[in-house]
Amino acid sequence: MTTDKLEAFALDKQTAPKGSIQTMGLVGCGSMGQEIARLVSKAGIEVVFLEQTQERIDNVFVSLNEQLNEAINGWGITEGEKRAMLTRIKGTTHYSDLNKCEIVIETIYSKGRGTNLQERKEIFSKIETVVATDAIIASNISTVLISELANHLKYPERAVGLHFLWPPTKVSIVEAVKGVKTNDEAYQKVKRFAKMIGKKVIHLHESPGNISTRLLIPLINEACEVLMEGVASMSCIDETMKRGFGLQLGPFELADKIGLDKVLKWMENLYTEFGERKFKASPIIKRLVRDGYKGRETEKGFYEYENGLITKPSISYTEFKTCD
Repeated sequence: MTTDKLEAFALDKQTAPKGSIQTMGLVGCGSMGQEIARLVSKAGIEVVFLEQTQERIDNVFVSLNEQLNEAINGWGITEGEKRAMLTRIKGTTHYSDLNKCEIVIETIYSKGRGTNLQERKEIFSKIETVVATDAIIASNISTVLISELANHLKYPERAVGLHFLWPPTKVSIVEAVKGVKTNDEAYQKVKRFAKMIGKKVIHLHESPGNISTRLLIPLINEACEVLMEGVASMSCIDETMKRGFGLQLGPFELADKIGLDKVLKWMENLYTEFGERKFKASPIIKRLVRDGYKGRETEKGFYEYENGLITKPSISYTEFKTCD
């Protein structure tokens, strides 16, 4: 007589739907990677993130714990949901631990200039050596063509650009980009993944900057031009774009939220690619980044911050007054 274990009849024991993603990998878990990890783990998907050292892994979990506590305080999640999310997230220093991932996203951030193209190519190659032949290899970067990253892979047809807009936990879309050799099977798998995590896929043809970055950079640059010409103060420029056009944040507030160092890299990458003046970084942004003013992360960017709230402008190209 065969006896079955009680666990086999557990109510929460479910067979995964065919074609669903069970495990996702991240290479690099900085601010963007952490947001993606939270988003994906909340959807019930296991997350394995790769970092260079155990110390870095420990710091990531400290940061995640703080972020989830803030979400609890804001009634975004419950304590039980926090515990469940954290149990789904694992950190590692070994590429081999990504072997069960059905999709792996490269989310590195380097402080150096340029696109770090060679480094990203090497990451793609290392991922490919440990994952299944049908696993998706993706990159979050928008200013590099996915075809460039995939052209040396053994199976380049599984490479897809998957660009999350900041912050991924709040923005409802994700830009999905087919490379020259990306096949429909891989693209459909990415679409299913996006649906699982509650994102609408924005389809676009391969181009540096995609839609979001190419439109955002000229906006921020032109806001800097208007400021340097003395046309209006930062607060008035931001208020105009928010109240006049329905933006959640004005260009200066948005740049601070993204991080001025990241914005500067995007500008440099797009200017290198297209050579057009609209992408050339404003001297204001260059100066701020050189001085260590990177936005909300450092509590100093275009504005100064305290507990996440703007206290005052940090630069004085023109008279700064709040708009009445």
